[in-house]
Amino acid sequence: MAYTVLARKYRSQTFDDVIGQDPISQTLKNAIKTGRVAHAYLFTGTRGVGKTTIARVLAKALNCLAFSEPTTEPCCKCDSCLAVNVGEDIDVIEIDGATNNGVEQVRELRQNAIYRPARARFKIYIIDEVHMLSVSAFNALLKILEEPPSHVKFIFATTEPNKVIATIQSRCQRFDFSNIGPAAIAGQLKLVLKQEKIKYEEDLVLPLARMANGSMRDGLSLLDRLISTGVEPLSVSLLEQFLGQPNSEKIWNLIGQIGDGDSAGTLAAIEGLINTGISEVQVVDSLIDYMRDLMVIKSTGPDSQLVILNDQQRKRAGELAEKFDVAALIYNIAALEKLRWAVKNSDTSRALLEASLLRFALSEHFLNVDELISRLKGGSATIVKKKAQRAINSPRSPEPLATSHEPLATSPEPRATSPEPLATSPEPPDIQSIRDNWQSILRLITTRLGPGTGGLLSSAVPARFEDGVLTLEFGPSAQVQRRMCEGNGRLELIQTLLSEQFSTPVTLKLKMGAEEQTAARPVVAKPRTSSRKRNELINDPAVKTVLLGLDATITNVEED
Repeated sequence: MAYTVLARKYRSQTFDDVIGQDPISQTLKNAIKTGRVAHAYLFTGTRGVGKTTIARVLAKALNCLAFSEPTTEPCCKCDSCLAVNVGEDIDVIEIDGATNNGVEQVRELRQNAIYRPARARFKIYIIDEVHMLSVSAFNALLKILEEPPSHVKFIFATTEPNKVIATIQSRCQRFDFSNIGPAAIAGQLKLVLKQEKIKYEEDLVLPLARMANGSMRDGLSLLDRLISTGVEPLSVSLLEQFLGQPNSEKIWNLIGQIGDGDSAGTLAAIEGLINTGISEVQVVDSLIDYMRDLMVIKSTGPDSQLVILNDQQRKRAGELAEKFDVAALIYNIAALEKLRWAVKNSDTSRALLEASLLRFALSEHFLNVDELISRLKGGSATIVKKKAQRAINSPRSPEPLATSHEPLATSPEPRATSPEPLATSPEPPDIQSIRDNWQSILRLITTRLGPGTGGLLSSAVPARFEDGVLTLEFGPSAQVQRRMCEGNGRLELIQTLLSEQFSTPVTLKLKMGAEEQTAARPVVAKPRTSSRKRNELINDPAVKTVLLGLDATITNVEED
């Protein structure tokens, strides 16, 4: 006798047998009891969640010969029920929309639909993957679908309801099938293993159910593959050996190395996973799943029912969750999801994976905004270990601002020993003394205001100093440097520093080498755009503090 796969052998036979779709089953049962069965249904949902199964159950319930009228509990023994189970009933016609998608097939269906059923109450058409029908075929269905003969029922099933034209959907009662939870799949798998008298380890069932991704059929198919190995008892190691499932202990170890900030351990853990034969994409997928569990446990506690883990896994997850904060886990999951597509389509997937996970591991060395503001304001905030906080980038580089392993200094970069202060005298300096000491002035500006500001002013030379107005002249190719000196509050800070050193109020005037000198007047720093939002951001004290601390400038403003 030919072998019947588990997905067919244990297919639900009644509404009460259907796993994970209780609201839909109950609604259809109530419709049958009250005599309000619609003439057309549209069942939507991912693969293997019970669309065709419930369509067959509904067909049996409407046509069961053991009862004189439709019933919610078909006998599953009469000729009609048995024929429906194997798809051979003459009054229940199952059509594959992928291969019968032309207008001619639909016209033939319409011509046959007018004839009454041979032995049952209703002639029922079940069209699977209905979204594969052509537009012409859909249009050919419209009239009979809106006003069908009283003895005809239509049941459409699809995984892509968006491809079913609106005029068809409006003529149907639509039911959206949800993914089946791992707990429900695990319960059914245990029942099947018991019925098949297969020995198994308890720790096997839950990981196998999670691999099904909400599809009962996929879960049964995976179980079939494991049973075909001939190994008993079935164990978790078989998932790794035959189904390509990453070793859970190795995944936990990788997450632990990331949590400890151990870069060498992180790379070694990645190597250990890759050497087992799994792909970089599988590593990313597993990390997303496991970090999601950590996020939930960190947010709700280790006893949360929102995660499906055994006692040992809960304990391990609780320990690892202490190495992260919720914000970091949220960022990690979002970053891994973006990384997944990059890794999948990259020729250097291994390097991308390693670089991204190293960034997670070393993320405590990235400076976050709150800490930066606190330190620049002279606060004594302690360094809090926050994995994978989003770093602040300077306009010079897309990479995050890295810090040393030592506590961060007030300035964003290590400074050289401060130069000796400029010699000052009661008399204001003249232009010649400013020119002679310009390099010392630049070193002072670099020390006090950062290398970015000092670097920008290195493109200028003092032109004149009259009535407290110091004119700095930029070369013809230094227009960008001039604008950056005028923006983000730099100009005011430079003026304050020079006024302090010269012992007299100093106003800066910046001009290009080709410009004609105009009457000396204070130069007001202007934003690069007249946008009101940009002005508000530039003038915000906290933003100014961050920009100056990082020697950065605003290059773009985006509103959510």
